Amino acid sequence: MTGIGTTTLGDSLTVSDMGFGGMALTPVYGGVEPGKALATLHHAVDLGVSFLDTADVYGAGDNERLIAQLLKGRREEVTLATKFGILGDPRKRSEGGASIRGDRAYVHEAVDASLRRLGIDTIDLYYLHRPDPSVPVEDTVGAMAELVAAGKVRHLGLSEVTAGELASAHAVHPITAIQSEWSIWSRDVEARIVPAAAALGVGFVPYSPLGRGFLTGTVTDVGTLAPNDFRRTLPRFAAGTLQRNLGVVDAVNSVAHVLGATPAQVALAWLYAQGREFGLPVVPIPGTRSAERVTENAGALGIELDAAQLAVLNSAGEHVEGARSEDLQWVSEGRDF
Repeated sequence: MTGIGTTTLGDSLTVSDMGFGGMALTPVYGGVEPGKALATLHHAVDLGVSFLDTADVYGAGDNERLIAQLLKGRREEVTLATKFGILGDPRKRSEGGASIRGDRAYVHEAVDASLRRLGIDTIDLYYLHRPDPSVPVEDTVGAMAELVAAGKVRHLGLSEVTAGELASAHAVHPITAIQSEWSIWSRDVEARIVPAAAALGVGFVPYSPLGRGFLTGTVTDVGTLAPNDFRRTLPRFAAGTLQRNLGVVDAVNSVAHVLGATPAQVALAWLYAQGREFGLPVVPIPGTRSAERVTENAGALGIELDAAQLAVLNSAGEHVEGARSEDLQWVSEGRDF
Protein backbone atom coordinates (compact mmCIF):
# COMPACT_ATOMS: atom_id res chain seq x y z
CA MET A 1 0.00 0.00 0.00
CA THR A 2 1.20 3.50 -0.83
CA GLY A 3 2.39 5.37 2.24
CA ILE A 4 0.29 8.17 3.64
CA GLY A 5 1.94 11.50 3.11
CA THR A 6 0.76 15.00 3.90
CA THR A 7 -1.22 17.78 2.26
CA THR A 8 -1.14 21.46 3.14
CA LEU A 9 -4.56 23.07 3.34
CA GLY A 10 -5.05 26.83 3.56
CA ASP A 11 -3.30 29.00 6.16
CA SER A 12 -0.31 26.60 6.14
CA LEU A 13 -2.02 23.76 8.01
CA THR A 14 -0.42 20.43 7.05
CA VAL A 15 -2.47 17.27 7.57
CA SER A 16 -2.36 13.62 6.51
CA ASP A 17 -3.36 13.01 2.88
CA MET A 18 -6.51 11.29 4.12
CA GLY A 19 -8.51 12.05 7.23
CA PHE A 20 -10.97 10.13 9.37
CA GLY A 21 -14.59 11.23 9.88
CA GLY A 22 -15.62 10.57 13.45
CA MET A 23 -19.38 10.79 12.91
CA ALA A 24 -19.41 7.13 11.85
CA LEU A 25 -18.41 6.24 15.43
CA THR A 26 -21.73 7.50 16.77
CA PRO A 27 -25.05 5.66 16.27
CA VAL A 28 -26.16 7.56 13.14
CA TYR A 29 -25.83 4.49 10.89
CA GLY A 30 -26.65 1.86 13.52
CA GLY A 31 -25.13 0.64 16.77
CA VAL A 32 -21.53 1.32 17.78
CA GLU A 33 -19.34 -0.71 20.16
CA PRO A 34 -17.18 1.79 22.11
CA GLY A 35 -14.19 -0.55 22.47
CA LYS A 36 -14.11 -1.33 18.78
CA ALA A 37 -14.57 2.36 17.94
CA LEU A 38 -11.52 3.32 20.00
CA ALA A 39 -9.50 0.50 18.43
CA THR A 40 -10.45 1.80 14.97
CA LEU A 41 -9.19 5.27 15.89
CA HIS A 42 -5.89 3.88 17.13
CA HIS A 43 -5.51 1.85 13.95
CA ALA A 44 -6.10 4.94 11.83
CA VAL A 45 -3.38 6.89 13.61
CA ASP A 46 -1.03 3.88 13.49
CA LEU A 47 -1.53 3.80 9.73
CA GLY A 48 -0.83 7.51 9.34
CA VAL A 49 -4.42 8.71 9.02
CA SER A 50 -3.85 11.30 11.70
CA PHE A 51 -6.25 14.08 10.64
CA LEU A 52 -9.29 13.35 12.82
CA ASP A 53 -12.60 15.12 12.39
CA THR A 54 -15.38 15.33 14.97
CA ALA A 55 -18.07 17.77 16.16
CA ASP A 56 -19.72 18.71 19.42
CA VAL A 57 -23.09 17.56 18.10
CA TYR A 58 -21.96 13.99 17.27
CA GLY A 59 -23.50 11.82 19.95
CA ALA A 60 -24.26 14.97 21.98
CA GLY A 61 -20.56 15.27 22.81
CA ASP A 62 -19.85 11.55 23.13
CA ASN A 63 -17.73 11.52 19.95
CA GLU A 64 -15.42 14.15 21.38
CA ARG A 65 -15.24 12.17 24.65
CA LEU A 66 -14.31 9.04 22.69
CA ILE A 67 -11.54 10.84 20.83
CA ALA A 68 -10.33 12.24 24.15
CA GLN A 69 -9.40 8.68 25.14
CA LEU A 70 -7.13 8.45 22.11
CA LEU A 71 -5.63 11.88 22.70
CA LYS A 72 -4.55 11.09 26.26
CA GLY A 73 -1.47 9.34 24.96
CA ARG A 74 -1.25 10.45 21.34
CA ARG A 75 -2.05 14.16 21.18
CA GLU A 76 1.17 15.05 19.33
CA GLU A 77 0.41 12.50 16.60
CA VAL A 78 -3.01 13.91 15.77
CA THR A 79 -4.27 16.94 13.89
CA LEU A 80 -7.70 17.46 15.42
CA ALA A 81 -10.68 19.19 13.87
CA THR A 82 -14.00 19.73 15.58
CA LYS A 83 -17.09 21.78 14.82
CA PHE A 84 -19.70 23.87 16.62
CA GLY A 85 -22.92 25.69 15.84
CA ILE A 86 -25.62 22.99 15.75
CA LEU A 87 -27.79 22.53 18.81
CA GLY A 88 -30.05 19.52 19.25
CA ASP A 89 -30.52 16.56 16.91
CA PRO A 90 -30.04 17.44 13.22
CA ARG A 91 -32.12 14.39 12.28
CA LYS A 92 -35.16 16.07 13.85
CA ARG A 93 -34.93 19.49 12.20
CA SER A 94 -38.42 19.19 10.70
CA GLU A 95 -39.80 18.71 14.21
CA GLY A 96 -37.93 21.71 15.62
CA GLY A 97 -35.34 19.43 17.18
CA ALA A 98 -32.27 21.36 16.00
CA SER A 99 -31.19 24.96 15.71
CA ILE A 100 -28.05 26.92 14.82
CA ARG A 101 -26.12 29.48 16.85
CA GLY A 102 -23.22 31.60 15.68
CA ASP A 103 -23.31 34.52 18.08
CA ARG A 104 -20.14 35.61 19.87
CA ALA A 105 -21.23 34.40 23.32
CA TYR A 106 -22.00 30.94 21.99
CA VAL A 107 -18.73 30.73 20.04
CA HIS A 108 -16.81 31.13 23.30
CA GLU A 109 -19.14 28.83 25.23
CA ALA A 110 -18.93 26.09 22.62
CA VAL A 111 -15.14 26.03 22.32
CA ASP A 112 -14.67 25.81 26.08
CA ALA A 113 -17.12 22.90 26.24
CA SER A 114 -15.31 21.05 23.43
CA LEU A 115 -11.91 21.60 25.03
CA ARG A 116 -13.21 20.12 28.29
CA ARG A 117 -14.67 17.06 26.57
CA LEU A 118 -11.53 16.53 24.49
CA GLY A 119 -9.22 17.06 27.48
CA ILE A 120 -6.87 19.34 25.51
CA ASP A 121 -5.79 22.97 25.53
CA THR A 122 -5.93 23.77 21.82
CA ILE A 123 -7.98 22.63 18.82
CA ASP A 124 -6.02 22.48 15.57
CA LEU A 125 -8.92 23.30 13.22
CA TYR A 126 -12.22 24.71 14.45
CA TYR A 127 -15.16 24.75 12.04
CA LEU A 128 -18.43 26.62 12.05
CA HIS A 129 -20.68 23.61 11.41
CA ARG A 130 -23.46 25.63 9.78
CA PRO A 131 -23.79 29.41 9.35
CA ASP A 132 -26.39 30.99 11.62
CA PRO A 133 -28.98 32.72 9.37
CA SER A 134 -29.53 35.36 12.06
CA VAL A 135 -25.83 36.29 12.41
CA PRO A 136 -23.60 37.55 9.57
CA VAL A 137 -20.90 34.96 8.96
CA GLU A 138 -18.21 37.61 9.28
CA ASP A 139 -19.41 38.31 12.83
CA THR A 140 -19.19 34.64 13.76
CA VAL A 141 -15.73 34.36 12.22
CA GLY A 142 -14.67 37.51 14.04
CA ALA A 143 -15.56 35.78 17.30
CA MET A 144 -13.75 32.63 16.17
CA ALA A 145 -10.67 34.75 15.45
CA GLU A 146 -10.70 35.74 19.13
CA LEU A 147 -10.22 32.06 19.93
CA VAL A 148 -7.09 32.00 17.78
CA ALA A 149 -5.76 35.06 19.58
CA ALA A 150 -6.48 33.37 22.93
CA GLY A 151 -4.58 30.22 21.91
CA LYS A 152 -7.64 27.97 22.11
CA VAL A 153 -7.74 27.35 18.35
CA ARG A 154 -5.00 27.30 15.71
CA HIS A 155 -6.95 27.46 12.44
CA LEU A 156 -10.50 28.24 11.30
CA GLY A 157 -12.81 26.35 8.97
CA LEU A 158 -16.35 26.57 7.63
CA SER A 159 -18.83 23.84 6.80
CA GLU A 160 -21.60 23.99 4.17
CA VAL A 161 -21.14 27.67 3.36
CA THR A 162 -21.73 29.42 0.06
CA ALA A 163 -19.07 31.06 -2.07
CA GLY A 164 -20.25 34.47 -0.86
CA GLU A 165 -20.11 33.43 2.77
CA LEU A 166 -16.60 32.10 2.28
CA ALA A 167 -15.43 35.37 0.76
CA SER A 168 -16.96 37.40 3.60
CA ALA A 169 -15.42 35.14 6.23
CA HIS A 170 -11.99 35.00 4.60
CA ALA A 171 -11.85 38.80 4.59
CA VAL A 172 -12.07 38.72 8.41
CA HIS A 173 -9.61 35.89 9.11
CA PRO A 174 -7.81 33.34 6.89
CA ILE A 175 -9.97 30.26 6.38
CA THR A 176 -8.00 27.02 6.32
CA ALA A 177 -10.60 24.63 4.97
CA ILE A 178 -14.13 24.27 3.70
CA GLN A 179 -15.99 21.13 4.64
CA SER A 180 -18.95 19.98 2.59
CA GLU A 181 -20.38 16.81 1.15
CA TRP A 182 -18.58 16.03 -2.11
CA SER A 183 -18.47 12.72 -3.93
CA ILE A 184 -19.21 11.15 -7.29
CA TRP A 185 -22.94 11.47 -6.60
CA SER A 186 -22.83 14.83 -4.72
CA ARG A 187 -21.25 17.35 -7.09
CA ASP A 188 -23.25 20.54 -6.52
CA VAL A 189 -20.26 22.13 -4.73
CA GLU A 190 -18.29 22.11 -7.98
CA ALA A 191 -20.42 24.93 -9.40
CA ARG A 192 -19.36 27.71 -7.02
CA ILE A 193 -17.82 26.87 -3.66
CA VAL A 194 -14.98 24.66 -4.95
CA PRO A 195 -13.78 27.26 -7.48
CA ALA A 196 -14.12 29.98 -4.82
CA ALA A 197 -12.00 27.97 -2.38
CA ALA A 198 -9.38 27.36 -5.06
CA ALA A 199 -9.20 31.08 -5.87
CA LEU A 200 -8.71 31.99 -2.20
CA GLY A 201 -6.17 29.25 -1.44
CA VAL A 202 -8.56 27.42 0.90
CA GLY A 203 -8.39 23.64 1.21
CA PHE A 204 -11.41 21.37 0.78
CA VAL A 205 -12.31 18.55 3.17
CA PRO A 206 -15.08 16.43 1.63
CA TYR A 207 -17.29 14.64 4.12
CA SER A 208 -19.31 11.57 3.12
CA PRO A 209 -16.86 10.99 0.23
CA LEU A 210 -18.25 7.47 -0.19
CA GLY A 211 -21.82 8.71 -0.52
CA ARG A 212 -22.69 7.60 3.02
CA GLY A 213 -21.71 4.08 2.00
CA PHE A 214 -23.76 4.03 -1.20
CA LEU A 215 -20.78 4.20 -3.55
CA THR A 216 -19.25 1.11 -1.97
CA GLY A 217 -22.17 -0.99 -3.22
CA THR A 218 -23.13 -2.11 0.28
CA VAL A 219 -26.49 -0.31 0.34
CA THR A 220 -28.83 -1.51 -2.37
CA ASP A 221 -32.14 -1.50 -0.48
CA VAL A 222 -33.31 0.97 2.13
CA GLY A 223 -35.02 -1.92 3.90
CA THR A 224 -31.62 -3.27 4.96
CA LEU A 225 -30.82 -0.11 6.97
CA ALA A 226 -31.30 -0.04 10.73
CA PRO A 227 -34.55 1.65 11.86
CA ASN A 228 -32.60 4.57 13.36
CA ASP A 229 -30.21 4.92 10.41
CA PHE A 230 -29.87 8.59 9.46
CA ARG A 231 -29.88 7.71 5.75
CA ARG A 232 -33.57 6.84 5.93
CA THR A 233 -34.28 10.60 6.11
CA LEU A 234 -32.39 11.44 2.90
CA PRO A 235 -34.37 11.74 -0.37
CA ARG A 236 -31.89 9.85 -2.53
CA PHE A 237 -32.04 6.85 -0.18
CA ALA A 238 -35.83 6.62 -0.42
CA ALA A 239 -37.35 3.37 -1.67
CA GLY A 240 -37.40 3.37 -5.46
CA THR A 241 -35.10 6.36 -5.79
CA LEU A 242 -32.24 4.38 -4.27
CA GLN A 243 -32.71 1.60 -6.81
CA ARG A 244 -32.73 4.08 -9.70
CA ASN A 245 -29.38 5.44 -8.53
CA LEU A 246 -27.66 2.06 -8.64
CA GLY A 247 -26.29 2.88 -12.08
CA VAL A 248 -23.75 5.08 -10.30
CA VAL A 249 -22.60 2.09 -8.28
CA ASP A 250 -22.38 0.00 -11.46
CA ALA A 251 -20.05 2.60 -12.96
CA VAL A 252 -17.82 2.64 -9.88
CA ASN A 253 -17.73 -1.17 -9.83
CA SER A 254 -16.78 -1.32 -13.51
CA VAL A 255 -13.76 0.91 -12.97
CA ALA A 256 -12.80 -0.91 -9.77
CA HIS A 257 -12.85 -4.25 -11.59
CA VAL A 258 -10.44 -3.02 -14.27
CA LEU A 259 -8.05 -1.59 -11.67
CA GLY A 260 -8.22 -4.50 -9.25
CA ALA A 261 -9.36 -2.02 -6.61
CA THR A 262 -12.39 -1.74 -4.36
CA PRO A 263 -15.30 0.62 -5.11
CA ALA A 264 -14.39 2.71 -2.05
CA GLN A 265 -10.84 3.18 -3.33
CA VAL A 266 -12.10 4.28 -6.73
CA ALA A 267 -14.57 6.76 -5.23
CA LEU A 268 -11.82 8.31 -3.10
CA ALA A 269 -9.32 8.36 -5.98
CA TRP A 270 -11.92 10.28 -8.00
CA LEU A 271 -11.96 13.01 -5.34
CA TYR A 272 -8.19 13.40 -5.44
CA ALA A 273 -8.43 13.69 -9.22
CA GLN A 274 -11.10 16.39 -8.84
CA GLY A 275 -8.80 18.30 -6.53
CA ARG A 276 -6.11 18.31 -9.20
CA GLU A 277 -8.67 19.32 -11.82
CA PHE A 278 -9.88 22.31 -9.79
CA GLY A 279 -6.43 23.20 -8.47
CA LEU A 280 -6.95 22.99 -4.72
CA PRO A 281 -5.85 20.65 -1.92
CA VAL A 282 -8.47 17.98 -1.19
CA VAL A 283 -8.39 15.75 1.90
CA PRO A 284 -11.43 13.45 2.16
CA ILE A 285 -12.48 12.18 5.59
CA PRO A 286 -14.18 8.80 5.12
CA GLY A 287 -15.55 7.39 8.35
CA THR A 288 -15.97 3.76 9.32
CA ARG A 289 -16.48 1.57 12.36
CA SER A 290 -13.97 -0.96 11.04
CA ALA A 291 -10.16 -0.88 11.21
CA GLU A 292 -10.05 -3.02 8.07
CA ARG A 293 -11.99 -0.37 6.15
CA VAL A 294 -9.51 2.32 7.26
CA THR A 295 -6.74 0.27 5.63
CA GLU A 296 -8.84 -0.28 2.52
CA ASN A 297 -9.66 3.41 2.18
CA ALA A 298 -6.02 4.41 2.54
CA GLY A 299 -5.28 2.23 -0.48
CA ALA A 300 -6.96 4.88 -2.63
CA LEU A 301 -3.80 6.97 -2.37
CA GLY A 302 -2.03 4.56 -4.71
CA ILE A 303 -4.67 4.67 -7.46
CA GLU A 304 -4.48 6.84 -10.58
CA LEU A 305 -7.58 7.08 -12.75
CA ASP A 306 -7.08 7.64 -16.46
CA ALA A 307 -9.16 10.00 -18.60
CA ALA A 308 -11.51 7.26 -19.80
CA GLN A 309 -12.19 6.03 -16.28
CA LEU A 310 -12.83 9.56 -15.05
CA ALA A 311 -15.25 10.08 -17.91
CA VAL A 312 -17.22 6.99 -16.89
CA LEU A 313 -17.44 8.13 -13.28
CA ASN A 314 -18.27 11.73 -14.14
CA SER A 315 -21.04 10.70 -16.51
CA ALA A 316 -22.60 8.39 -13.93
CA GLY A 317 -22.50 11.09 -11.28
CA GLU A 318 -24.43 13.51 -13.47
CA HIS A 319 -27.55 11.35 -13.41
CA VAL A 320 -28.46 11.12 -9.74
CA GLU A 321 -32.03 11.30 -8.46
CA GLY A 322 -32.92 12.86 -5.14
CA ALA A 323 -31.39 15.69 -3.15
CA ARG A 324 -28.52 15.08 -0.72
CA SER A 325 -30.51 16.61 2.17
CA GLU A 326 -34.18 16.67 3.10
CA ASP A 327 -33.78 20.43 3.61
CA LEU A 328 -31.56 22.10 1.01
CA GLN A 329 -31.32 25.25 3.13
CA TRP A 330 -29.38 23.08 5.60
CA VAL A 331 -26.59 22.65 3.03
CA SER A 332 -24.92 25.05 0.63
CA GLU A 333 -26.74 23.55 -2.36
CA GLY A 334 -29.94 25.33 -1.41
CA ARG A 335 -28.33 28.73 -0.84
CA ASP A 336 -25.41 29.10 -3.28
CA PHE A 337 -26.90 30.75 -6.36
